[in-house]
Amino acid sequence: VQLQASGGGSVQAGESLRLSCATSRGIFVFNDMGWYRQAAGEQRDLVAEITRRGATSYAESVKGRFTISRDNAKNTVYPQMNSLKPEDTAVYYCRADNPFSEPTWGRGTLVTVSS
Repeated sequence: VQLQASGGGSVQAGESLRLSCATSRGIFVFNDMGWYRQAAGEQRDLVAEITRRGATSYAESVKGRFTISRDNAKNTVYPQMNSLKPEDTAVYYCRADNPFSEPTWGRGTLVTVSS
């Protein structure tokens, strides 16, 4: 498995979770890293992304609540998810992107937020 995602779980609304996506050094250094999510019956959408240079972008629905970061020593990307809402319930996927090859997807991790 090239992208190892973990950290999902069940929480109450207002609580926090931190997901992680660990990968190889080669993938980490040469790729922009993103987190996507897919709720039941819906399409997979971008949640947050961090480029190789550390620039970040977020979906409007998570701005101010989610923070994505890269740990260069651990080749890992973390989205810190605060003030979770029931509408954040989804399977979350990690993705690695670069201009020269097809994206690499990790296995999903389920996040369930109850009200």
